[in-house]
Amino acid sequence: MDALIDFEILIKRKIRQYFKSYYAANDIKKLTNNDFVIISRNCWGGQVYQYLQKPYNTPFVGLFLFGPCYMKLLSRFDEYMQAELRFIAVSKYEESKNNYPIGLLNDIEIHFQHYESNEEATEKWNRRKQRMLEHTNKDNYFFMVCDRRRIDNKDLTNFHELPFKNKVSFALSILPTNKTVNHIKFFKSKYNKKNRIPNGKKRFKLTFLYFDVVHWLNSGEILRTRFKR
Repeated sequence: MDALIDFEILIKRKIRQYFKSYYAANDIKKLTNNDFVIISRNCWGGQVYQYLQKPYNTPFVGLFLFGPCYMKLLSRFDEYMQAELRFIAVSKYEESKNNYPIGLLNDIEIHFQHYESNEEATEKWNRRKQRMLEHTNKDNYFFMVCDRRRIDNKDLTNFHELPFKNKVSFALSILPTNKTVNHIKFFKSKYNKKNRIPNGKKRFKLTFLYFDVVHWLNSGEILRTRFKR
């Protein structure tokens, strides 16, 4: 019985991999903007680069920021991106597990949850930041925020008032007070009865149900797909 269950799991995994490869190949063909920079507060941005098989033109990969730090960073983005990365042992956020490298850009905490050491985090952050800074056209930067780790509707509203051309926000139960076509409201599904807020990777998988990521990167426009809420 166990062998049969393992075989069924393997088959389902292979089918998922096939469809992912099929749709990714089509999206890669559709992509005309190959120099985009994604600024994301969690793994969502890194998942986009992986899916489209593009190098990371951003240091915001394999990490996350708590809401207050992320919003402050965006408010003075160029200034903070010139700051030297250093590290602390304990976060100011009580819910932080403190079992991974925690970086500081002046007073902004960056939680390198998918890195083994300060040295690895420093090397990859600096290398990818330099790659990002080579792209000076801010109109080709794409900014994302979501309702996870201390983001509220005021933050969502402020996010859409930032002077960036390309922005998208995601939320399950909160909304910006200024109505915007660039906000994606996730719905409560039978698979999410407790209204759990999805992390970056899960949110990326759900994104295709709501808007066309490739169209956004090519044109800066939010093109709704299956769920238009």
